[in-house]
Amino acid sequence: MIIEQVIAASLIMTTPILLAAIGGLVNRQAGIVNIALDAKMLAGAFVAVVVSSATGGWFVAVLAAALCGAAIGYLFSLVITRAKANMIVAGLGLNVLVAGFLGFILNWFYNSSGTLRLPGVHLLPHVFPESSGNVPVIGGALADLDPLTLFAWGSVLALPWLLANTRLGLRLRAAGNAPQVARAVGLSEKSLQDFGTAFAGFFSGLAGAHLALASIGLFNEGLTAGRGFIALAAFYFGRNRPVTTALVCLLFGFLDAAQIRMQTAGLPPKLIGTIPYLMVLVALCLAGWRNRDRKAMAQ
Repeated sequence: MIIEQVIAASLIMTTPILLAAIGGLVNRQAGIVNIALDAKMLAGAFVAVVVSSATGGWFVAVLAAALCGAAIGYLFSLVITRAKANMIVAGLGLNVLVAGFLGFILNWFYNSSGTLRLPGVHLLPHVFPESSGNVPVIGGALADLDPLTLFAWGSVLALPWLLANTRLGLRLRAAGNAPQVARAVGLSEKSLQDFGTAFAGFFSGLAGAHLALASIGLFNEGLTAGRGFIALAAFYFGRNRPVTTALVCLLFGFLDAAQIRMQTAGLPPKLIGTIPYLMVLVALCLAGWRNRDRKAMAQ
């Protein structure tokens, strides 16, 4: 029973990290390191709650969250590709800007100090009927499976082929890995990078919508809890490979679910809550050592 609960919780916890990591991976392939994934996730979560409450449905809310993330991503990309801003500094600034702006909206328009609860918010539906919960071991995961989780894993399976075999995928990779070649064949690497950043914003918006609508149906200023940076670590450790990145996200999702389970068992919550982020540091260190060894062998 406990194993089923941990598996189900791990899958739910993995989805927002995986969606953001997919977007960041594509953005990295196009040549931009997007450390502002958290900002787009937070904006997507807010829009998802507001639109779901206003329309009484989940699909329009999810689409609105994704489009909001894409719009923010595109504007963010223009600051980098056109205004020549440093992508790291600009990303940090966007994270602070979006968090502060949403805090202002909560205070000014909703008279709230950090949490927004609206009536009529519709949660994401379950794909399979409740009877699927009777399946041994994975029954809980099947019963809780939502459309965004299916979409995330479907994207993981499709992305390697799309990046390697489609014209757009090859152009995105050329913009990031060989911009001089892209320019030589008449491509605009800036436009391709803008598209890649908007794509990352779209998926980050979906990630935010999942955080808000998967189970809780509300918005909180700390809802993302640094998951954008965990997604960043995931595709770096996964070496920009979709399947490997997905497995790393699954590990982080499992650690997130496990630390919640350990907190309910009476262990110190603040100490246990650091486990996923400690693993992020370990993953980044391992990735750095691996790259250093690879460069040493190449010499």
